[in-house]
Amino acid sequence: MAKADRRGKRKGRENFCTRVPDLGYYFIVTDTKETEENYMYSLRNALPKDLQGRIVIKVSKAKTDELVETCKEQAAMEPQYGEPWIVFDRDQVACFDQIIEKARRERVNVGWSNPCIEIWFDAYFGKMHSYSDSVTCCREFANTFEKKTGQEYKKSSDQIYAMLNRYGNETEAVKIAENRLRQYLRDGIDKPSEMCPCTTVHRLVNEIKDKIVFSYSKDKDASYGTYTEHH
Repeated sequence: MAKADRRGKRKGRENFCTRVPDLGYYFIVTDTKETEENYMYSLRNALPKDLQGRIVIKVSKAKTDELVETCKEQAAMEPQYGEPWIVFDRDQVACFDQIIEKARRERVNVGWSNPCIEIWFDAYFGKMHSYSDSVTCCREFANTFEKKTGQEYKKSSDQIYAMLNRYGNETEAVKIAENRLRQYLRDGIDKPSEMCPCTTVHRLVNEIKDKIVFSYSKDKDASYGTYTEHH
C-alpha cells in the first residue's frame, strides 16, 4: 500500500512506473546480406535529422556465427553507442539458435528472422505468410510487393523502408509480428529455429520509434516548463 506524505496525501509509486527512456545510441551489426543493411540504413534515414547520428550501421565481413564477437569488439571501440544489436536471418544458418543464445548471454540484442527478413516485410502488408524457406519467402514476397506497390522488389534498393511505410502499415506490422511471436511462446515453442515464420526485428524498429516519440514529447513538455511522465 502506498504511504501517505506529511500532508496526508498518498504518494505515487514512482518505482513501479514504467516509461520509455530517451533514444540512446544504437550500434547495429548485420552480416553481408544487402537486404538487412539497406533496410537499416533506410530506417535510420527516415528518422528526424537531429537523431540520425544516434544509430550506427556496421556491415560485418565476418561469418554469421561470428556476429556476436564482432558486434562486441566494434561496439567497445565506440562506447557512446550503448545499444548493441545484431540482425540476421535463419536462412541456412546451422547454428541459428546457438548464436541467439550466445548473444543473450553476452547482452547483445538480436533482431532475427525465420526464414528471412522478408517475412518481417510481409507483415507490413497485413499478413505474415507461412513460408518455410528463404527462397520461397523471397519469391512470394516479391510478388506481394509488386502487387502492392506496382514496382519490382529489389533486395539492393535503398528505399525499401520508405516503400514499406508508404504502401504498408508499420504499426499493424509490429502487432502482427508480436502476436505471432507470443503465440509460439504460448504454445511452448521457444527455439527460434522452430518458430517459422517469425521475427524479432519488429522489436528493434518499435523500440526506436517509441523512443523517438518519447524524446520529442519530453522536449515539448520541457519547452513549457513542465515534464510529463509517460506510462
